[in-house]
Amino acid sequence: MGIKFARPVHPGEFLREEFLLPLGMSAGALARELHVPRTRIERIAKEEIGVTPDTALRLAKFFGTTPEFWMNFQTAWELAAEARAKKDAIGQIRVMERAA
Repeated sequence: MGIKFARPVHPGEFLREEFLLPLGMSAGALARELHVPRTRIERIAKEEIGVTPDTALRLAKFFGTTPEFWMNFQTAWELAAEARAKKDAIGQIRVMERAA
């Protein structure tokens, strides 16, 4: 039996709900601050694309977090999506028995 955690959160959802909305900041305004295309931040906030290491570095600098903070959201999201997509194939792999 595996440990179940809360659902994975897309980094765009977290960015939108915990930073942009409370600050009253638009994706365009954040993009200007980060020196990236407006569409990059808009697409992340809409959960259409993920956070890259470049974007994680920029978000961390601006918001006073760490790049790992943003990449951990991305990694958890990707692992959950892949686990759903490959559930049957992964389920067919046996667990190696260890000697006592």
